[in-house]
Amino acid sequence: QVRVVESGGGLVQPGGSLRLSCAASRSIFSVYDVGWYRQAPGEQRELVAAITSGGSTNYADSVKGRFTISRDNAKSTVYLQMNSLKPEDTAVYYCNAERFAGVRLSYWGQGTQVTVSS
Repeated sequence: QVRVVESGGGLVQPGGSLRLSCAASRSIFSVYDVGWYRQAPGEQRELVAAITSGGSTNYADSVKGRFTISRDNAKSTVYLQMNSLKPEDTAVYYCNAERFAGVRLSYWGQGTQVTVSS
């Protein structure tokens, strides 16, 4: 079992920045692929950015060039640096850690609210 906890959300003005953190409870976090998802009210949850255990990254078109995902395996933490925030980035952001070990193992955090508003 891996427990993941998100932090770093808050209220920020348009054009501002936030850094979200996804901390895992176990050191084996390094073998997990990790994704940041978001869900706005009335919308489906969508993938924002992901990083594999090997460090490869991919981003949703809507955040390319503004968001950066990274990981620090020594700290069992994945970060999402969000710059040039827009009101449409407002959502609850969730972290998901996943790996396949005979069966698919997938763990979600409780989410952290990001609100972009003036």
